[in-house]
Amino acid sequence: MHAAQSGDEAAFRAVYRAVHPRLLGYVRTIVAEPDAEDVTAEAWLQIARDLGRFSGDADRFRGWTARIARNRALDHLRARGRRPQETCADEDDLADLPSSADTAEEAIAALDTSRVLQLVAELPQEQAGAVMLRTMIGMDSNRAALLLGTRPGAVRTANHRGLRRLAQRLDPFGLDGGGVTAAV
Repeated sequence: MHAAQSGDEAAFRAVYRAVHPRLLGYVRTIVAEPDAEDVTAEAWLQIARDLGRFSGDADRFRGWTARIARNRALDHLRARGRRPQETCADEDDLADLPSSADTAEEAIAALDTSRVLQLVAELPQEQAGAVMLRTMIGMDSNRAALLLGTRPGAVRTANHRGLRRLAQRLDPFGLDGGGVTAAV
């Protein structure tokens, strides 16, 4: 990261390769194809421009890039005259829900990345955003909630529901892996 900030092109390429697939997948949950790639490219332009001002660790960098990408995606939607759907989850629904991080890892391991991103993009927007930020990018619920403009509980609920829906979609393909659905 420090080398990329200092202008090392090889280091920036390494950072780009590590972050881009998941960032593009996240943008696809907000903006439909073919615009998602353009929006992600605009986000990378801003990331490259502002990289010297960034400070923090890898987790903060993922959050920072996701926020930039989300802002570019929302700008794109506003320019198109559409508004994204807001998350309306109830925190009370979380009381009896177990953590779903292991389930997500199993579901993602069962499919290749492009198929996972395609399935996640088919989820309702609030679930897709939560799954991408919490599971694919690895943010905690507090950071994801800040980015999505909602509460951490709403993010956990949307993530749980999205992962449950993904597990249900995996089963008809015979990709359940003998425990993904049961673990949800």
